Amino acid sequence: MTNPDPDTDMAQARLRVRIGEASSALLRLDEAAPGTAGALVALVQVIADEAARTPRFARALAGALSVTADASAPTPAPAPATRPAAARTSARRSRRAPGAFDPFVVFRESGEATLRERLSPLGIEQLKDIIAEHAMDYDKLAMRWRTPSKLQDRIVERVKALTTKGDAFR
Repeated sequence: MTNPDPDTDMAQARLRVRIGEASSALLRLDEAAPGTAGALVALVQVIADEAARTPRFARALAGALSVTADASAPTPAPAPATRPAAARTSARRSRRAPGAFDPFVVFRESGEATLRERLSPLGIEQLKDIIAEHAMDYDKLAMRWRTPSKLQDRIVERVKALTTKGDAFR
């Protein structure tokens, strides 16, 4: 069943992008603290499954997560103190630069052809920056590739897969 409402479609597209970004963050967490990401995913799955199954729980969860101006609302924990730059670099030798642009935004707004056009002038290292930033190297092969076309294909493949994930159920 398709939904003709463009606002709903856009909201669903934004949600899919946010889920993809959360997935990338979880993959980075798993590299930094193995096991923690898996436990967090399991927790979120249990909560989401229960909320989908039980309307009363879904309402209670929405109420608990809603942003209120009430002073009794829990405040986020302060950010942990950052380690000195020397300690950070020793823990992780090579930190890649951020990608030249967000391929998910380009794909969502202009489609595959425009995404390929935007990727074509980029060098190998710039393409690898995009792959690293969005955790697209799921099989640990892409960072070894030296061919721009293979890297471009990986980016397009992952963007399409993550953006259209779940479309069969709409």
